[in-house]
Amino acid sequence: MPLWFGAEAHQKEKLQTQQILKSRKPILIGIDEYQEILYAVTDSSTIDFIKLNQKEIIKSIRIYSTADEQIISASKSSAKNLIALGTEKGNVFLGQVKFSVNFVEGDNREISPEFALLTKIQIDSLHKPIKKLVFRKNSDNEFTAVALTSDNRLLQYTSEKTSSLLGDSNEKIVINDISHLIESPVSAIELDNSCEKLMIGTNNGWLYYVSLKDKNNPQLIQKINPTPSGKSAITALGFIIGDQSLIVGDSDGNVTSWMRVLDEKSDYGWKLVNPHTFDSHNAKVTAVANSLRNKSFITGDSKGKIFLEHLTSERTLIELSGKEAPVKDIAFAPKGDGAVVLYEDGTIVSYEIKNPHPEITLKTLFGKVWYEGYSKPAFVWQSTGGTDDFEPKFSLVPLIIGTLKGTFYAMLFAIPLALFGALYTSQFSHPKIRNYIKPTVEVMAALPSVVIGFLAGLWLAPLLERILPGVFLMFFIVPVMIAIGASLWKRIPTRIRYKLKPGYELFFIIPLIILGFYIAQWLGPVFEYYVLGGDYRTWLMNNLNEQYDQRNSIVVGFAMGFAVIPIIFTICEDALSSVPSSLTSASLALGATKWETATRIVLPSASPGIFSAIMIGFGRAVGETMIVLMATGNTPILSFSPFNGMRTLSANIAVEIPEAPYQGTLYRVLFLAATLLFILTFIVNTIAEIVRQRLRKKYAEL
Repeated sequence: MPLWFGAEAHQKEKLQTQQILKSRKPILIGIDEYQEILYAVTDSSTIDFIKLNQKEIIKSIRIYSTADEQIISASKSSAKNLIALGTEKGNVFLGQVKFSVNFVEGDNREISPEFALLTKIQIDSLHKPIKKLVFRKNSDNEFTAVALTSDNRLLQYTSEKTSSLLGDSNEKIVINDISHLIESPVSAIELDNSCEKLMIGTNNGWLYYVSLKDKNNPQLIQKINPTPSGKSAITALGFIIGDQSLIVGDSDGNVTSWMRVLDEKSDYGWKLVNPHTFDSHNAKVTAVANSLRNKSFITGDSKGKIFLEHLTSERTLIELSGKEAPVKDIAFAPKGDGAVVLYEDGTIVSYEIKNPHPEITLKTLFGKVWYEGYSKPAFVWQSTGGTDDFEPKFSLVPLIIGTLKGTFYAMLFAIPLALFGALYTSQFSHPKIRNYIKPTVEVMAALPSVVIGFLAGLWLAPLLERILPGVFLMFFIVPVMIAIGASLWKRIPTRIRYKLKPGYELFFIIPLIILGFYIAQWLGPVFEYYVLGGDYRTWLMNNLNEQYDQRNSIVVGFAMGFAVIPIIFTICEDALSSVPSSLTSASLALGATKWETATRIVLPSASPGIFSAIMIGFGRAVGETMIVLMATGNTPILSFSPFNGMRTLSANIAVEIPEAPYQGTLYRVLFLAATLLFILTFIVNTIAEIVRQRLRKKYAEL
């Protein structure tokens, strides 16, 4: 299946920048979405645009304001192609790279690269060289730059733009020295796109989480040591798309992810946890680049190895070795289908990447996964979200459990009624009564499941919510009323009972059953008030920690049971009626009662047919779609509680397939779910057939 095909990467181009850029040394690279034009920021204050397939410069732009300053550090924000350039005099230049695309003569396209210098800021009043730099611009048009100077001072620069009621725009500049928050030499810095989470790595292995939510007063939230040895320098940091997970690489080659979760014990309400650990490079990690399409990322090391990894699946998809030289910078293509790698010796290698289904492994489908924002690993199905940075959750476990749960409650309701109804109809009722009962039950099977689901969701569910205590009492009171009716029937004089046809006792029992319903509903509020504290929902929450949902498994049990009963009843009745009369006559002749004959002779003899009926009903319940779709809330939760709903495999396919991108990951996972549904039904039917054949062989000699 294509779902299990691995990722592929092929080298496209290899550039020697010494030949193209001459004496200019690249320190940062990027690429357009079509992977045709590469840009390189050089230490000579230029931005050079290179046509990859031609290996030549098509445009070179000098940042004129920096003619007398050498660029020694650079940072890029891949989402908007924003770049920040740190100079030897403590200045930072902020700019943006743009690619204009024009289509000419059909499908031919022309890409025009541009660079716009946005502003120049003096971040260090002492004019010390900027060794490391990170820069981000948020959705409020506010930008923040954090720079590490040559004398190891960590400086924060924030520009906030505010507007008055009259429409005037004001700019507020905030500059802070946050070096006092860090106790060790800084080796790596990273900032999220909201300009609020600043992550700082040090030479002795410490990671500092600093909140810049209040730009005037940065707060140290947490200090941790994320390296296995506890002493390895943190050499690379990078946020995954969505800025929830941080990739940490150290000098020993270890790669881990960290994210913040709620923590009641923390003064700030958050703490960092390590949900994923990836394959080690066994060499110093020097660069991290994240994909803008999914939770994939690329890491490079000092030996030239490149790993393509995926956060959720926690696996290395591709391992490449383009050149035995330290990796200096990596740029992930905007569409996630390629990457370019810059090595320390100036070599640039571009790769074409095919990575169609990185999220899918057996673990992500059937195991617990620690997703972003969750406090612990969990089974979760949530295929789509409202933003591009959403982390898909494809666990099939809640759907499988939901399928079995809905089937269990439906069969729990259907089997006793259908089986005992068939037993009574075939063995105790008069043929005239049987001729009315069986066709009536069979007509029930013709009722469309969408109608049953509609009635269950809009009528039965609200009704059960109001009378639930009475419904539970009904299961105790109605059997008592039936027993009372049977006892009273026996007290009727024999001469009168013998004048009545077999099965007429049913007309004596039915009024008592109806009376039992009314008594149960009358006692329901009394039971709720004195036993359940006046409100059964509150009692369930306080005593059983269960929340009552209006559309739940009880509703499904009644509704889907109603749909399954005709199938089980019809086949069971046929099987029971097919037992040779010689067996029943012999049993009665030997002094057995009708009940003893029915339970000890007829039921065992008809057991192959009864078992087949139950299995066919099981298959009908497993594959039911519309009833569970409309009567359960269709929420994929992992719970066996009868008081909340579920989502089944079939209902999930019906809901998701119209919106699933053709041949996308969701599309193929839904086909996998359909295959699992088929396999589940096939296995159950196979086992049922084996058991039926053995039972048939066992009772064939009777």
